[in-house]
Amino acid sequence: MAHREPLNDLDLTRWREYNDLLTDSLWLLGRRDNNGVHSPEYWGNFVPQIPNQAIRRFTRRGELVIDPFMGLGTTLIEAVQLGRYGIGIDLKPECVHEVRQRLLRVDDSSTRWAILEGNSCAPETAERVCQQMRMWGFTQAHLLILHPPYHDIIRFSNDPQDLSNASSEEAFLERFEQAVKNFAPMLATGRFLVLVIGDKYTRGEWIPLGFYAMERVLRNGFRLKSICVKDIQENRGKRGQHHLWRYRALRHNFYVFKHEYVMFFEKVKG
Repeated sequence: MAHREPLNDLDLTRWREYNDLLTDSLWLLGRRDNNGVHSPEYWGNFVPQIPNQAIRRFTRRGELVIDPFMGLGTTLIEAVQLGRYGIGIDLKPECVHEVRQRLLRVDDSSTRWAILEGNSCAPETAERVCQQMRMWGFTQAHLLILHPPYHDIIRFSNDPQDLSNASSEEAFLERFEQAVKNFAPMLATGRFLVLVIGDKYTRGEWIPLGFYAMERVLRNGFRLKSICVKDIQENRGKRGQHHLWRYRALRHNFYVFKHEYVMFFEKVKG
């Protein structure tokens, strides 16, 4: 069997020392880590612990991480702080401006990070990312982290290109898959795509959005390695309303969402 280079910088002769690295599929992370330049202000922000775990497990220092749905830059901040290169893309100019200001406080040389305003479902945006990769001397990326909107649970903008404004679940999934098609070719074979996503309710029905999105990734040259279930702490929309939501659940025969998925895919072809 051919020797395979490790995907990370871990010294497995000292594996007992990595107590903070998760290896089980139930992630009880608690409240988000808002240390340093991270911010809890943006609805839909995911916790920094997720990209921190993924970057440390599946990349080495000096490698490239790409986040096509950047938001307030959680992935990029972790990537730069961990000594990786990072490219982030977002539709909203205010997000692009805010993340740039935050990253300048982490690395004011801006030689290891790049932020692009654009639509990740558009091929021209993918080409701009490839141009940035070539400027740095990368032929391929080493990790993709995707944290798209969970369709219309939160409307992030009025932009019709925004995935949160897709007219239906099917339209959302088609556009999400187009983003996967745009970025999958950038990822080296044998490297990982991480999808962070949850499900939703519509008209009293549980919509397994996470699993629908999982299927779209699988048919684009990936195999599923793990599905981790992460706890959701009380969000802004439900803050202080625990008893109300418990009553609604009992009255209307449903269960309140307290989890989302962190799915790990390995690229096997393409």
